Amino acid sequence: MKKPRLSFFQILSMSMGFMGIQFGFALQNSNASRILQTFGADMEHLSWFWLAAPLTGLVIQPVIGHYSDKTWTGLGRRRPFFLAGALLAAAALLLMPNAGEFAHYLPPMFVGAGFLMIMDASINVAMEPFRALVGDMLPDEQTTVGFSVQTFLIGVGAVAGSWLPYVLAEWFGISKVAPEGAIPDNVVFSFYIGAAVLVLAILWTVVTTREYSPEQLNIPHEEESHPSGFSGILRDITHMPVTMKQLGLVQFFSWIALFGMWVFTTPAIAQHVYGVAADDTASVAYQDAGNWVGILFGVYNGVAMVYALLLPSIARLIGRKGTHAVSLIAGGVGLIAIYFISDPTALIYPMIGIGLAWGSILAMPYAILAPALPARKMGIYMGIFNIFITLPQIVNGVFGGPVVKRIFDSQAIYALLMSGVFLLIAAASVLFVDDKVKK
Repeated sequence: MKKPRLSFFQILSMSMGFMGIQFGFALQNSNASRILQTFGADMEHLSWFWLAAPLTGLVIQPVIGHYSDKTWTGLGRRRPFFLAGALLAAAALLLMPNAGEFAHYLPPMFVGAGFLMIMDASINVAMEPFRALVGDMLPDEQTTVGFSVQTFLIGVGAVAGSWLPYVLAEWFGISKVAPEGAIPDNVVFSFYIGAAVLVLAILWTVVTTREYSPEQLNIPHEEESHPSGFSGILRDITHMPVTMKQLGLVQFFSWIALFGMWVFTTPAIAQHVYGVAADDTASVAYQDAGNWVGILFGVYNGVAMVYALLLPSIARLIGRKGTHAVSLIAGGVGLIAIYFISDPTALIYPMIGIGLAWGSILAMPYAILAPALPARKMGIYMGIFNIFITLPQIVNGVFGGPVVKRIFDSQAIYALLMSGVFLLIAAASVLFVDDKVKK
């Protein structure tokens, strides 16, 4: 069938659950490093613990995409997966800051890393079907709008999640310090709130969105002529569209940069701006730096949120590729600029450029990709596309910590400089992508 255009409210409701996912994801991004360092993780090994996210995504998202393409239930095609993922992710959010309670079984550092892995796996289960749902429900001419609205809602969740620990501490007086080896109350309560928001937002989408049936999408319930399971996934990887391969290079350099930023921003700001020693994670100055990083992450997510609404208009003027290239350049310049700043407040300005890049990264590659994918393979190809996100994070996770420790002498600020260069390379790479829908 020819898919009808959806109203703005329908598009908004369809992606509301992604807001909840990003709320939890933002809490993880801005607080996981200090939680793990509080539990004893060394700078050199910090990025290794963050490998939980890309490793689980590398395995889970293609599998979830493959089976969500073939799942037809009374609840729909995609909704069973992001409902199950949300419940598991909420449980991990409740447990991660309390990893110290399990110290009589394993060191808290490893328990925390385990909950981080569970959280990442669960978020990945919920996340991939949302990308595919936009492709399922919207006609080609609305895909840019659909992914832009999704990015807007991601920004709403990310701002709220990133700022919550700071707000609880500074506005409501909840303690931001704790004894050595313990997590401050403002962080613990933030994770509790994040779990509730995640579940409620997913339920909004589950209740308000009705997916098309396989008959409406002209998709048979079973595809006997094609292999299923692991062999089917491998077949689809080898037959991926050319546009997807070209976008893979762009994604590689974009996400190797983002991973470095997420892992090393807190220690970089603590050392470079607040003057905290590399191994001093219990001081008030370090906690102040961690709280301020949450605010900074909220700023770039807020910029991305607003910018997402402008992306369709900008893309109509200069094309999707041009929009993405300009946005990535802004992010690269922003990351490099952090090196030259010593005032915490002035760090807000680089976040504007980073926010432009982040907003585009969450929307434009998918808007370029979706029209190039067959409807019956939307889920699996969106899942396979995630490989181009997870592999660069794995590379950075394996080598990033040792590079910072041994080459940069534990000065994490140089990891941010390196990330800025990677974004500039990504901007150059996008110019070679074949965009099936030019604007």
